Amino acid sequence: MGAGNDASGATVLTVRRGMQVLRAFRSERAPLSNAELVRRTGLSKATVSRLTSTLLHLGFLRHVPGGREFELAAAPVGIGHAYLASSDLLRIANPLLQELADELNVSVALSIRDDLEMLYVGYRVSHKVRTLRLGVGSVLPLGTTSIGRAYLWGLPEAEREDLLARLRTHAGSAAPGLMRGIQQSFDELRRIGICSVLSGYQRDAYGVALPVRVGRKRILMSMSCGKADVQPNLAEESKRIAPVLRCAAERFQDLLADFDGEL
Repeated sequence: MGAGNDASGATVLTVRRGMQVLRAFRSERAPLSNAELVRRTGLSKATVSRLTSTLLHLGFLRHVPGGREFELAAAPVGIGHAYLASSDLLRIANPLLQELADELNVSVALSIRDDLEMLYVGYRVSHKVRTLRLGVGSVLPLGTTSIGRAYLWGLPEAEREDLLARLRTHAGSAAPGLMRGIQQSFDELRRIGICSVLSGYQRDAYGVALPVRVGRKRILMSMSCGKADVQPNLAEESKRIAPVLRCAAERFQDLLADFDGEL
C-alpha cells in the first residue's frame, strides 16, 4: 500500500511539473528554450529536459521551424478554446465587458489568480485603444498591477497575508518598495473601492481595478480597465473610469448571482 501511495504521489508531482512547463508559455506566443523554461519554472535543467521531451512526444509542445526552441502545439490550445467556448460565465460576461470597453475607450479584463500572477480569462477592447499586447491567456504580476492588488484586497485576511509574505520573499531587495505600493492601493480600495496603478507591467500603461465576487460560490475575480497612452494622467483617468467600472461590476455580479459553476 505504501508503494502504491508513493507511485501515485510521484505521478501527481510529474503532472504538476508538466503543467508548470505549459503555463510558462504566455499569450505573446514567444518560443522558449529549455534554459528559459528553467528560469520561468524554477525546475532543474534535467527535469525540464525530461518534461519537454515528453510533452513534445504527446503533442503538447512542438519545435519552432528550424530551431530547438519550443512553442505550444495544438493540444493545449484546443483545451483552452474548448473552455472558452463552453464557459457560461464568459458567455454572460463578454457582452458587458465589450460594452464597458466601448463606453470608456479602454481595454477591459476579467482575471483570476494563477500562483503569483493574474490570468486573463476574459478580455475585450475598444477599437480606439492603443494596443497593450494583451488578451485572453495573458498573465500579469500579482503584486505590481491594479488587477492583482484588487484581487489581494478581496481575499480573506489570513489568505491575503500569506500571499503578501510570498510576494515579499519573491521580491527580495525590492520588497520594501513593493509593499509600499501595495499598501497605497489597499488604502485607495478602502477609500473608494478601486485602485489605480501606472506602469505596473508596461511603460505608460495604466490599470484601474476592483475585486468582484461571482455566483453562488462567491468566486473571487478582478475586473479592470486599462490603456496605454503617452504620459497618461492617472488621477484624471481613475476619476473618469471609477464610477462606470463600479456600476459595471455591480451589474456583472447581479447577472451572475445564480451562477453555480466553476472557472
